[in-house]
Amino acid sequence: MEITVTDADFETKVINSTIPVLVDFYADWCQPCKMIAPLVDELAREYEGKLIVAKLNVDDNPATAQKYNVMGIPTLLFFKSGKPVKQLVGYQEKPALQKAVDEVLNW
Repeated sequence: MEITVTDADFETKVINSTIPVLVDFYADWCQPCKMIAPLVDELAREYEGKLIVAKLNVDDNPATAQKYNVMGIPTLLFFKSGKPVKQLVGYQEKPALQKAVDEVLNW
């Protein structure tokens, strides 16, 4: 499942989630963000029911990006039980993304 989150609903949709959440911090102008987006979309389909994939536009929602010290984009931040547990920064190939998801799900 893929959702869009904002500063206003981040706590409700991500922090309070009962299953792990992968948050893709991105910007529309960011080329590596555009390159990784289809891979993140695939993860959302492949792990449906086990993982929520959320997208947060850092230009529109700077408070959340700042709170989690997102300095570069794309940043993929994994949350489990309301806490950030793993972070990937920059473009990643799909096997690296799958490995990270599997690690988070198996903790």
